[in-house]
Amino acid sequence: MAENVILNATARAGTGKGAARAARRENLVPGIVYGGGSEPTPINIKFNELIKMLKAGGFLSTLLTLKIDGKDERVICRGVQRDVVNDLPIHVDFLRLSSKSRINLMIPVVFLNEDTSAGLKKGGTLVVVRNEVELKVTAGNIPEHLEVDLAEVEIGDTIHMSDITLPEGTRTMITDRDFVIANIAAPKTVDLDDDDDAEATEGEAAAPEAEGDAAEE
Repeated sequence: MAENVILNATARAGTGKGAARAARRENLVPGIVYGGGSEPTPINIKFNELIKMLKAGGFLSTLLTLKIDGKDERVICRGVQRDVVNDLPIHVDFLRLSSKSRINLMIPVVFLNEDTSAGLKKGGTLVVVRNEVELKVTAGNIPEHLEVDLAEVEIGDTIHMSDITLPEGTRTMITDRDFVIANIAAPKTVDLDDDDDAEATEGEAAAPEAEGDAAEE
């Protein structure tokens, strides 16, 4: 199960533009939590906490535990409104989730057994094409990560999405092709013949100078 990110909030008594402006004057960002068969809940979030999460990236695809005055709400962000001048957040929308809710999330890919990989031990290089994959998941069964076992992977092998086992009820958002996750590239080799030719050419170029020096003597 993916670990939830916790974001603290407080219930907002008032609604409308006046209450929202009052919240911003107190360095808070107003928001709303809706869906899940319950009435919408107006909230305020500390500006600094929200900015920190936004800068971390992936906020719109991160499963959150929103703590509203101590009460937990499982949510996902469905929109961040920003100021047109300074691009700072001025309002946030959250959707409540049940254990059966279906949502899109970016799930990281973890590569196992790199130290014992057959291909890597022979000098191959792991080339990662995707370090995360967008999945359609059930909120009650979200994988923390996807695993790729490199133990038996050889030089020249390619790992496709079909090589990864997904939890029940989970599918990729890309459905029209079996896309590449990573591959083991062959090691770069030095062409010794080219080096020998280069050394010979340098030697030939240096020979006339030596003859010239001898003639002057």
